[in-house]
Amino acid sequence: MGNPRDSGKAGQGGDRSPQGAGQGRRGALRAPSTAQEIGSPSFPIRETPVTGNVPRFEIPDWREKYGVVAGITGRGDQPGRGFDLGLWSEAPVGLVMNHWRNFRRALPEFTAVALGQQVHGVEVMTLDGGAGWIQVEGIDGWVTSRPGILLTVTIADCIPVYLLVPGRAVAVLHAGWRGTARGILERGLNQLQSITGCSPADIVMHCGVGICGQCYEVGSEVVEGCGGQVVGSGPWHVDLRERLMDRAGELGLSRVTTSGWCSAHDRASFYSHRASQGGDGRMAAYIGMSTHAAVVHPHQ
Repeated sequence: MGNPRDSGKAGQGGDRSPQGAGQGRRGALRAPSTAQEIGSPSFPIRETPVTGNVPRFEIPDWREKYGVVAGITGRGDQPGRGFDLGLWSEAPVGLVMNHWRNFRRALPEFTAVALGQQVHGVEVMTLDGGAGWIQVEGIDGWVTSRPGILLTVTIADCIPVYLLVPGRAVAVLHAGWRGTARGILERGLNQLQSITGCSPADIVMHCGVGICGQCYEVGSEVVEGCGGQVVGSGPWHVDLRERLMDRAGELGLSRVTTSGWCSAHDRASFYSHRASQGGDGRMAAYIGMSTHAAVVHPHQ
């Protein structure tokens, strides 16, 4: 995420306990005044580990509440590069493809898996159907209203943004600083609203596992590109999840949560391009409407 001049040292803040993870905003924490505030940056949720041969973490309650499977793969405990899903990395292609096959077998209710070669852009593709592997060049986000299609983006610090309209459609976006600055969130929301006719208040959003603001040291162009003001001579830090959540609120979304995991702080479980100085693997963030889902109430 970002080019060499944007890069800095990940994890400069030192070790962080689980209780203190994900505190993206400065200042003292306070108790939430309403249930909706539990998903604020000060009170994040943590994707929970899934038992099985494939290291995965899922967004709590989405499967049960919405009939949606949404989460991210992890590093795992395999030797070497771990459960690396980076197709455009230095990892052996055969090993990576075997990981992808195992990942697909872990979610047998999906008959198609969509993935793209991401370019830190804003192109979002809507899928109306398909089977097997669907691979498209230059795509940084996916939308579908069809059960049985698993949408994926690969991640190693950038923010996976999960969107759903309960019972109607889902989307996943790859939001690095360039995509965030250029409006990938707006593009994804527009396409989701176009195929469902929903209002912003109907949309549920989660900013998933990615690098936290404390670890994301950037150049002035990143600060300005993400809508901030450059103060002083640096170094500067940007919290992409906080920026995405603020923008979602401006666009009328009210059901928004954020992850308490940081890909750099929590590198034992996840991959971080920054913390590894470019040598790490990739995770797959995924979402899909399960064909095995129970009845979902659209206004939950």
